[in-house]
Amino acid sequence: MQTVNLFGLSEEQIIIRNSVLDLLERVLPREKIKELDKARAFPHEAYQALADAGWMALPYPEKYGGMGGSMKDVAALIEAMAYHYGGIATAYLTTVYYAGMHVAKFASDEMRNEILPKVISGEVKLALGLTEPQAGSDAVSITTRAVRDGDDFVINGQKIYTTCAHVADHLVVVTKTKPDAGYRGMSIFLVNAKAPGVTIRPLDALGRHTTHFNEVFFEDVRVPASNMIGEENAAWKNLMGALNAERLTLAAVGAGNTFKCLDYALAYAKERVQFNQPIGKFQVIQHRLADMRMKAETSRLHIYRVAELLDAGLDPVMETTMAKVVCTENHFDVANSALQIFGGAGYTTDFDIEMMVRDARVGTIGAGTSEVMRNVIAKLLGL
Repeated sequence: MQTVNLFGLSEEQIIIRNSVLDLLERVLPREKIKELDKARAFPHEAYQALADAGWMALPYPEKYGGMGGSMKDVAALIEAMAYHYGGIATAYLTTVYYAGMHVAKFASDEMRNEILPKVISGEVKLALGLTEPQAGSDAVSITTRAVRDGDDFVINGQKIYTTCAHVADHLVVVTKTKPDAGYRGMSIFLVNAKAPGVTIRPLDALGRHTTHFNEVFFEDVRVPASNMIGEENAAWKNLMGALNAERLTLAAVGAGNTFKCLDYALAYAKERVQFNQPIGKFQVIQHRLADMRMKAETSRLHIYRVAELLDAGLDPVMETTMAKVVCTENHFDVANSALQIFGGAGYTTDFDIEMMVRDARVGTIGAGTSEVMRNVIAKLLGL
């Protein structure tokens, strides 16, 4: 049973949600998810099924083969994917949004025409390389260098925690082209993931086993100057311009899977019998589930509010930042509460909730920690 209230979504957005859920139920059933998680394997079949159904096209302009969908359309899509399984939403977003939107918004027409149709068809996967071992929240301090050499740039450096790099065909790599200029000296390149000098090493992490964090090493990697995305030394502006949509989609992953954790625990509380009655009859369990439901609803309210603000052409930095914090923190809180309801059984791999908890934990860390997000909110409050 889904406890989600779909009021406020258009008929088309409800169709998006239901179509995606139906598709994923067929191509990525629960037993397959557990199998992939255990094997630490990318969900290739489900990913391609989404591409074949046309969903990679949703956020892109029509002139590149996209659907020109609104941010609210995208939020509905991501929420539905994450309700089924957060990993497939992450796989989608890594290519289509976090890396692909840099191509869609800032690349040359030649690169857009070359890359975007292949992203839409599922032929090409992308990954965004920004974070480095000594440059996490302080992204300006990256040291990966791109040095001009004739018609090429030569890249040297290292990225870390690069999601899906191990399955990517191309990497969208943030570099320093003017190392002494701070944020005014950063440039972005499209790099062939199989190019000589590129080495990708998957990391062993707590959760998100199907999408993987990776280390990426660049040793004298030669890239044509035409592979620069956007203007030279202007990457920071592009990165900041992508933040609102990035935070919304991250929040939507959290919101969607929060409801899955709630519904999973609710069903268990109605079935699990102790002291001659379902545990859901005990007030302590009822109150825990009530709190979980309120947190889940709060998260949904945030993502659709932010989507509407973005669709209205506003720049809702405060709202997107709050949504990222609220939705990722609620996600882990609700997943953790769900595991508590399952008791000892939830701590075993017999049930999916242990995986949900592992996967939820990174939300408050990746793409802006909750602490940094609170700093942003405080600054916007004039503090």
